[in-house]
Amino acid sequence: MVDFGGWEMPLYYTSIVEEHRTVRQGVGVFDVSHMGEIEVRGKEALAFVQYLVPNDVAKLELDQALYTTMCDPQGFVLDDLLIYRLPDLERQGEKYLLVVNAGTTEQDFAWVQSQARSLSGVEIQNLSSRYAQVAIQGPASQGALQRHVEVDLSRIQYFHSMETELYKEEILISRTGYTGEDGFEVYGPPMTIVQLWKDLIKSDVAPIGLGARDSLRFEPGYPLYGHELDQQTTPIEAGLSWTVKAKPGNYNGKETLLHQKKNGGEKSLIGLRMTDPGVARQGYPIYLNGAEAGIVTSGMKSITLDQFLALGFIKKGFPKEVGRRIEIDIRGQRKAAELVKLPFYRGSVRSP
Repeated sequence: MVDFGGWEMPLYYTSIVEEHRTVRQGVGVFDVSHMGEIEVRGKEALAFVQYLVPNDVAKLELDQALYTTMCDPQGFVLDDLLIYRLPDLERQGEKYLLVVNAGTTEQDFAWVQSQARSLSGVEIQNLSSRYAQVAIQGPASQGALQRHVEVDLSRIQYFHSMETELYKEEILISRTGYTGEDGFEVYGPPMTIVQLWKDLIKSDVAPIGLGARDSLRFEPGYPLYGHELDQQTTPIEAGLSWTVKAKPGNYNGKETLLHQKKNGGEKSLIGLRMTDPGVARQGYPIYLNGAEAGIVTSGMKSITLDQFLALGFIKKGFPKEVGRRIEIDIRGQRKAAELVKLPFYRGSVRSP
């Protein structure tokens, strides 16, 4: 067990390697109840969320989800998140559920509240304590979850959701995840999700820990807050230019982000493969032609590809074409590597 964003989390149940392969080849279940849930509703909810993030929330259909970042006025990333557009049956208005990272939930909630102070038509609640969440991930995830729910999971498209009942309680099932594989995330009351977890384990769905969660997101090149995303990095620099839209109206960081989308940022996210023995870890300097050109943000041996790989940033002005030879300073020794195309790996995840 390790500390993660103030939560006590299992690093692994059997081993990171075994759990990683289980998800790539079959199905596993993650306890991700530490994630934060913030509800935004009211007659001005859409306009407010549009201002809050650079992606285009207005394009969401009911029960559809959107991946985006939340930026400050300078365009730097405060967090990355999912936004669900949900039916507001009680008031027949707009309702959005923002699912944010565990370690940033409180500061995210405070930021969202501060941005909405001048709006009377928006209600914001931190509902994190009302939700627990499990993620069922892997190419066999649909069959594994289908045994425990009545709704036909084949009806849920990628990045869509459905509200239904489980054990007589209301839950939300979405076809989302952060492993590169097909999968579902289930939100609901804590004891309902605990029972679902127990039932999944009884039906031979393997529990997966924090270690494999990181190695699984790394191979498809998904950014992780605190590594590829932080308050000194814009979504353009982190390789998320597709989440930045030239939509009508203003939003936090719009001028900077649209300029960077056209002209590039101060750094760029790159993938690299070690050609000398060694593991490039977060914080290790990257050198090109003898000059310090960037820094590693995440690095490990890919379990699926059996290669030592890393993500990192290259500063503006340095060449970054695929195949370029570079060096990584690993504990005072320069080790050879080369730039490679991202993502490192493509799995069973369905395209939108």
